[in-house]
Amino acid sequence: MADPILIWGAGAIGGTLGAYWARAGHDVCLVDIVPDHVRRCRTEGLAITGPVETFTQVVPALEPTEVSGTYSRIFLAVKAQHTGKALASLAPHVADDGFVLSLQNGLNELEIEAAVGAERTMGAFINFGADWHGPGEILFGNRGAVVVGEIDGSVRDRTREMHRLLSVFEPDAVLTEDIWAYLWGKLGYGAMLFGTALTPDSMSDNFADPERTVAWRALGREVMAVAATRGVTPKGFNGFDPQAFMPSAGDDAADASIAALAEFNRHTAKTHSGIWRDLAVRKRKTEVDAQIGVVVRLAAEAGHETPALACLAELIHDIEDGRRVQSRETLQILIDQCT
Repeated sequence: MADPILIWGAGAIGGTLGAYWARAGHDVCLVDIVPDHVRRCRTEGLAITGPVETFTQVVPALEPTEVSGTYSRIFLAVKAQHTGKALASLAPHVADDGFVLSLQNGLNELEIEAAVGAERTMGAFINFGADWHGPGEILFGNRGAVVVGEIDGSVRDRTREMHRLLSVFEPDAVLTEDIWAYLWGKLGYGAMLFGTALTPDSMSDNFADPERTVAWRALGREVMAVAATRGVTPKGFNGFDPQAFMPSAGDDAADASIAALAEFNRHTAKTHSGIWRDLAVRKRKTEVDAQIGVVVRLAAEAGHETPALACLAELIHDIEDGRRVQSRETLQILIDQCT
């Protein structure tokens, strides 16, 4: 009996992976809430554009209410703030011996575990650049780190299978025994990306401006300090070096990592973060509460203050709600908080 790979959320990440796997001959089914996108994927095909590769692939696709049966492999790729709603819809479709693998930003594995159980939860860290440009079209801007692992640190047959599957898309995909280290590393880098979204400028221009460095240092250091309280030693990727933002590291180390991030992001067709795109283009809520807000909450529980992260979250909320605009002046408020 066929057991398709079910990808719940066919946007930038889920859609890109689904198109690659379908082209490679894997049985894939996409699930998305945008009817026009679903129709295009399953009829005319999902177009992957950009400098990495350009192709169009027809991929079976459904709206959530059309899904039936159970699946042993479900990839969750919705925005972090929609995790709970998506889990309520997909949980009945997880096979007894199946699992849900998060392809999201943040610590959504905790929410997935609470919904379907630890044994049916797996994590992944994704850092390739992609943007959903409209129904049936996704920009694949650049390759980046792809890592998969079990939330309990074990390595099983299914973990190896998922690593092989992800390697179809990214030949350098990593199988790890410490997925939390990568997820916390992404939270540190992600905090900086939220900062860059305060302005109209590109990611690389933000990281290359020495006047803004103080903000990136502060954000990275606060996230790494919270990770330490959780007993996690974050791992680096694509220019981001978590050790450079530890209390024992000086400004020179942090600045070298920030310069490396500027260089990495200088070579991508995805010039701005998905956060910036949510605010500037799609005019919708970001993942700020599911990422930055969670770190602030965990810090408070551990008795740590995170003034830079708290300020950043407030500024993002201000832009979301129309009280501020994306500008150098808005970023300056964060810089002043960090000075």
